[in-house]
Amino acid sequence: MQVVVGIDTGTQSTKVLCYDAETKQVLLTVSASHELESREDGTREQEAVWYLDAIRSCFAQIDPKIKEQVVAIGVSAQQHGFVPVGKDGEVLAPVKLWCDTSTKAQCDELTQKLGGEDRVFELLGNQILPGYTLSKILHLKQHRGEAYEKLAHILLPHDYINFYLTGVYSAEAGDASGTAFFDVMNKAWSREVLQAVDDGRDLYSMLPPITKAGQPAGSVQPSTAKELGIPEGIPVSCGAGDNMAGAIGTGCVGKGDLTMSMGTSGTLFGYSDTCITDRKGRLAAFCSSTGGYLPLLCTMNCTITTESVRQLFGYDVKELDRLASKAPIGCEGVTMLPFFNGERVPNLPHGKGVIAGLDMGNMKVENIARAALESSIYAMKGGLDAFGELGFIPKRIILTGGGAKSAIWRQIACDVMQLPVSVPKVGESAAFGAALQALWTLSGGSIVDLASEHVRFDDAKGCEPDKEAGTLYAKAYQRYQSYVEAMTPLFQ
Repeated sequence: MQVVVGIDTGTQSTKVLCYDAETKQVLLTVSASHELESREDGTREQEAVWYLDAIRSCFAQIDPKIKEQVVAIGVSAQQHGFVPVGKDGEVLAPVKLWCDTSTKAQCDELTQKLGGEDRVFELLGNQILPGYTLSKILHLKQHRGEAYEKLAHILLPHDYINFYLTGVYSAEAGDASGTAFFDVMNKAWSREVLQAVDDGRDLYSMLPPITKAGQPAGSVQPSTAKELGIPEGIPVSCGAGDNMAGAIGTGCVGKGDLTMSMGTSGTLFGYSDTCITDRKGRLAAFCSSTGGYLPLLCTMNCTITTESVRQLFGYDVKELDRLASKAPIGCEGVTMLPFFNGERVPNLPHGKGVIAGLDMGNMKVENIARAALESSIYAMKGGLDAFGELGFIPKRIILTGGGAKSAIWRQIACDVMQLPVSVPKVGESAAFGAALQALWTLSGGSIVDLASEHVRFDDAKGCEPDKEAGTLYAKAYQRYQSYVEAMTPLFQ
């Protein structure tokens, strides 16, 4: 066996996937859940030690005979989180997450200090948005001064896990590009942007060096090897943010494909050899973790929308899908705005969930159930339009995440987007992508060829678009957009 391991630390849990590269089989996937601390001001935080505890729990579930065969490890983790670390490697404060919207004031302050949105765009190729890492540093300075004074290393969640594995501080361009202090066009940290947070301290010196895609971040250190029961000295790849790892795990590493990830958040992204920037702010100009670029739309609410509706009525997933299938396309005019966590695109951090268009004839559970499914796809439809405007013409959509398990949701995505849909056989795309990145680091060669060899698709779950359904969805989508425009002033 040639076992490569992918670790994926998400919002709700950590998953560890073991893959035998010789037989091209996933040997097992294990997981351990995390807690989440939420407050009414939009705060969403976790403790960094929870990630390490979850990793230890996962490895404890793996047969020692498999662990002995591990030859390389890759790490994927949720993007944008800020792990403040002191000089001795100690974590100084809770980790503010990607879904934390409590730092809007800091975003506005930093944007103004840097000269406005146009100047920020020139510096970064992106804007400073709630959820990105930069405003979290200023928030630490303003609200946890004692911790800020001890700050010695600025890390993202996957950087911190790599540090746990290797004892080395490192970063890579894909995850770094979601910080709002990384110049994506030049693939370098931005000293000027960091000085807007604090021109009296050298925050730039607290950033780890950027590891080139395909190169190792380090090797597993003895203490961690003993703790997890794996060989010491095996390579740890540079790692990735979860979306970048998901791109590898779904084979989205060359031109023509878009991956739609239907998880807690919804993302739509595709590989590009050149940097694609969007002045309208719909697509984030991210780097890939394979050496190119990964323009990406991120919405804050996807499966969280269906989970909220499901829990409200006390249904399981299958029952919610069954009810949704009874409702017609467009839900007889019932429209949902799925902004339960606030929203990033459109930029409405104070947004709320809305059910609109109810009357005495259409106020049915099945219409509300289907509206939850449809609305999450409508929220990403704007991203597809933006890709087209910017010259990225996709051939198909690769669907992944928890939502991809639903047959009705897959068909809705296919018909709304009017593109063929393919579903990979390995559903844990981020963990699988991290494992494949580890294999690439170990073996070298072309990541495109490697992904083509190892990423396979489930033909039974593929979909072809229905043009008649697409026409109906286009009308419902316009209605959705009109409600978004009408409600926007209330959420700003």
